[in-house]
Order: sequence, then structure tokens, then C-alpha cells
Amino acid sequence: MRPAKPEAAAQPDLFRETLEAILDPRHAVLELGRRIDWAKLDAACGETFVDQVGRPGLPTRLMAGLHILKHVKGLSDEAVCAAWVENPYFQAFCGERFFQHRLPLDRSSMTRWRKRIGAERLETLLADTLAIACDSGAVKPQSMERVTIDTTVQTKAIAYPTDGHLMLRAVERLAALARREGVALRQSYARIARHARREAARLLHGRGHKQGMRHLRRLRTFLGRLIRDIARKIEGDPHREAAFAETLDRARRIHGQRPGDADKLYAFHAPEVACIARGKARARYEFGVKTSFAVTNARGPGGQFLLGAQTLPGSPYDGHSLAAQIDQVARLTGRPVQRAYVDRGYRGHGLKREGLQVVVSHSRGITSPTIRREMRRRNAIEPVLGHMKSDGLLEGNRLHGPGGDAVNAILCAVGHNCRLLLAWFSRLLACLIASLLRRAAAALRTITPHHDTTAAGPQLAA
Repeated sequence: MRPAKPEAAAQPDLFRETLEAILDPRHAVLELGRRIDWAKLDAACGETFVDQVGRPGLPTRLMAGLHILKHVKGLSDEAVCAAWVENPYFQAFCGERFFQHRLPLDRSSMTRWRKRIGAERLETLLADTLAIACDSGAVKPQSMERVTIDTTVQTKAIAYPTDGHLMLRAVERLAALARREGVALRQSYARIARHARREAARLLHGRGHKQGMRHLRRLRTFLGRLIRDIARKIEGDPHREAAFAETLDRARRIHGQRPGDADKLYAFHAPEVACIARGKARARYEFGVKTSFAVTNARGPGGQFLLGAQTLPGSPYDGHSLAAQIDQVARLTGRPVQRAYVDRGYRGHGLKREGLQVVVSHSRGITSPTIRREMRRRNAIEPVLGHMKSDGLLEGNRLHGPGGDAVNAILCAVGHNCRLLLAWFSRLLACLIASLLRRAAAALRTITPHHDTTAAGPQLAA
């Protein structure tokens, strides 16, 4: 069923004080909560529920608020749930009227809510943060027509992929699944596979490279024997063949892949992970999914806001993702993009639209001083991406599958915009208080009588 809507005029509680009466109404978190259009978000998320079937869903404001706070503070699901119980401002932001001593949901409810809503409906929340920024003066609406677009890697929370590690994981997964399905194995190879992997890791990077490679070959032999043993014993049993299909397919990929292969499996539990060459001295390769972001070229009064975010599975060429990114920016902001600034990775994009100008970095023959000035601001997107990785959750994504990657990218953009809005509201409040204090001091100087000493001066001199 659809989530229950909060009561418009709830009756007061005789024994409890409302959070509205206790908390500071000028707090930036509460100001952000008042400006978000929760009804619009509830209407967008309510499409995923079926009327009159099942129990009512959890309130949309509670679930969306928890995800906003999670990405603003850079917390995990468990940490944000624990902080919600302790922080009354978090509870008021999520729509609670009274202080709650227990969390009204299970932590796994956040996972199920993300899967149900998806990345497309969460774009409504990102568009709402941009509307709030425009209404509050944090960004000028016309600055959304000139954007900077760049790609980065949304890394996955996986161990560094090595042949020994992947083959050991395949052996352990197959042996565990065989025990669960009641398949009697000739040998599980769990103990000797762990020993072979440990010896290979010890010897490969020293003088015993040849001995380490011998242990890797033994480990590959163990995995192949286990795959063939299971395939023989489940043959002709449709139930077991369906249960082993996915695990056996991934184990066969790991068993057959070699260093020069293009389509490799880098994590047993996350087959969507791609190896992306970054060309950086500190990290030549990153493992995750390529993600495209768009920000305002000009820095507004409240900072540089993210106008769009989308994942690019399969690590495509940057130029092929330019059209989709520009369409997303126009869809979320309601304003067509007139000028887009990109780096040299987008050369040869071939995108030609009426009213759109794509400027590639280090292009020669640019005579317009405005374009040259704005081109120098293209590098300003790099610290924005860095803040999302250090302050947000763009680095080490733990959400499952390609859908989790897309959801995490949108929520990281929402968290970045909300951090800018919270800082903007705090500065506005500080400026308002300073202005009031100056006016009060001026009024006090006007009211206080001053002693006129002009007449006393000549008398004293006489």
C-alpha cells in the first residue's frame, strides 16, 4: 500500500513537548526540511506502491530524509539510523513531531526502499535541490545554461582483484553452495586452496616468483576439478542446475580468464565492476563504474551545484555520453544548455544541436574573451568531484548491482547540493543577525542623549 500521509492538524500531547517548540527554528537543517517539496516526492515515489495491497509503506519523508542525511554526512545505513535516534534535528527533518526513542524501521528497509524507488524517481529530489538553490539565491537560474561536464570513476567497495583471490573466492562459494544444496563432493578443496593462495601471495613478489606461479596453477586446477565435479553431480536435476547456474557461470569465467583478456570478472559478488585506466601515478587503474557529472560553470553565491549525474556502465567513450548528460541537465533544471565545457577526452563527440555550443579544452582559435574566461573555469569541477569522494559516498560504493551504482550517483549529487544549501542557509542567518545587531546599535546611538560641550569650551577658556 501507499505510505500513510501525515495528519494535517495533529492533536497536542499532554505529556510530550513537540520538537517544533524545543528546537531552534533557525537551524539550517530545519530550514532545508521546510523548503523541500515532500508532497511532490511522495507523489513520484507512490507510483511504485499498489493500492489496497499489503501493509502501508513507510513515510516517504522519513525514508528520503534518512538518505539525504546519510549522503550529507557521509554515513553508512547503520550509522545514520543510530544518529537519527540520538539527534532531534534529524528527527524533525524527517517529519517527526515528537522525539522518538526507537527507530520506526529496520536498517534493511533502506535497502528495499532504494530498490523500489530507483534512480529515475530520485532525480525528482535532485531537481528539487536545484529549485531550492534558485529560490534562495544560492545560484542564478541563467548560470544553469552554461555547464561543465566531466567523468570520473565511482569505485566499488571490493578487494584489489588478483587471480589467487578470485579463484579462492570461487572455490569457497561453490563449496558453500554444494553444502547448502546437499551435493556430496569428492573433495571441497577449501583448506588446500587457502594454503595455495597464501603461498602464492607470499612468493610472487619476491625471489620465489616461479614457485608462486606454481601455486597459482595448482589453485586453478583445484577450481577446475570442483567445477567439473559439481557439473557431473547436478546434471539432469533442474532444481540444482538452476541453483548453481549463476555461481557456476562466474566460476567458469574466473577459471578461464587470462591476463590479456578484455572482458574479465574482477569481483565474484559484483560482476558489473569494470577496470578503468585513469593515467594517474598514484592509481593507474580504478575498479568501479564510469560516472558523468555536470556542474554550473560559474560559481554562484552558494557554490557550484551539481546539475546532473548518471552512470555509464561498460566504460563507454566520453563523447558518446555527452548527449544524454545534456538532456538530463535540461530535464532537471527546465532550462536548455547553451554552452558545455568538456576536457580533451570528449574530442570527436560529433554532437551538433541548434543553440548548443560544445567547447573542448585546449581548443585553438577561440577569440571570444567570455568563452576564454569560462574555459579557464572548466577545471573547477575537479574539487567538486573530490569533495563527493572525500565528504560524500562516491568512493567505495557498497550498493549492489548496476541499479545501486545509479542510485548512489544521484544521491551523492543530492548530498553535495544539500551540503551547499546548509552552508548557504547558515551564512544567510549569520548575515541577518549581523544586520539586526547593526540596526539595533544604530538605533541605540540615536536614542542615547549626547552632552553638548561646545558651550562649555569658551567658558573654561575664559
